[in-house]
Amino acid sequence: MNRKLHIKKGDLVYVNAGDDKGKTGKVLEVIKSKDRAVVEGLNMVSKHTKPNAKNPQGGIIKQEAGIHISNLQVVDPSTGKPTRIGRRIGSNGKLVRYAKKSGEEIK
Repeated sequence: MNRKLHIKKGDLVYVNAGDDKGKTGKVLEVIKSKDRAVVEGLNMVSKHTKPNAKNPQGGIIKQEAGIHISNLQVVDPSTGKPTRIGRRIGSNGKLVRYAKKSGEEIK
């Protein structure tokens, strides 16, 4: 499973399917083996925790769960709208991602 994904940590993404459809958020983590990404503040789940040093009370905590990357689109930096991603050789000679809608490079 050594292939490139169109989403990276730190990207601003738009959710195009599921309960959080239409929302945007920042990618906190990409789980390559499961083709999933954890997006800040989206797909919140309740996790039951036992008392521990970090959380002495225990109880139920809310945390983000992974969203399949097929349900995410990178937001175009110039227009602020979701776009598809392409790859091309940049000015530095390396492969860079760019927005298909505007042609702008994605950092």
